[in-house]
Amino acid sequence: MGNIRVLVADNNLLAREGLCRLLEKAEDIECIATAENGKQAIELAREKQPDVAIIDVTMPNMNIIEATKELKTACPGLTILIVSAYKYDHYVLTCIEAGVDGYLLKDKMLAQNFISAIRTVYAGESVFDREVTEIMRKLAISKGKHAIYSDRLGKRELEIVKLVTKGMSNKEIASELSISEPTVATHLANIFMKLQVGSRMEATLYALKKGWVSLDDVGDKQEK
Repeated sequence: MGNIRVLVADNNLLAREGLCRLLEKAEDIECIATAENGKQAIELAREKQPDVAIIDVTMPNMNIIEATKELKTACPGLTILIVSAYKYDHYVLTCIEAGVDGYLLKDKMLAQNFISAIRTVYAGESVFDREVTEIMRKLAISKGKHAIYSDRLGKRELEIVKLVTKGMSNKEIASELSISEPTVATHLANIFMKLQVGSRMEATLYALKKGWVSLDDVGDKQEK
């Protein structure tokens, strides 16, 4: 298997260079291109066909929803990881609605966590910073979505939780349920928010505690 090919897009030169230097620490990941704005990111994605795009939420000349849509059109199968210094409610909500695969905060990010997150989204799973998950939970409550317990998840969300416990990736869940990977990522973000958890493993443990699944249902691919 070849290296994970990564496109880094950030309007700050020092941020771009810093992220690329972090990638150099991993033998299985390589930064194949950098972009300073949304338009350039899309052009490079179309040309280079990266596996993962790391982008800031405030890219010039294009909002995050447009950027996400255009990037995934230019490069089918691309996963998008937001790495930003911003954690404003509006930014978090917009990214979730856009269907990004993960959202990390720069000031909370350790090198090993950053590299691990790239591997995770590349494997078809979602990664959300705990603080981002808490923001999402508060947003749901403020909108009147008080269902923060697993027995109040929607039918589709319950299906996804059960598939998550089997160790299935976002790609596998999408295939199983005949929905898109961005849709799975959005459902997972909502599930994490409602259950007040920050990982697939925590969601699995919650489901076990509620008796929705048994230990026999838990797959061996769960992230530790």
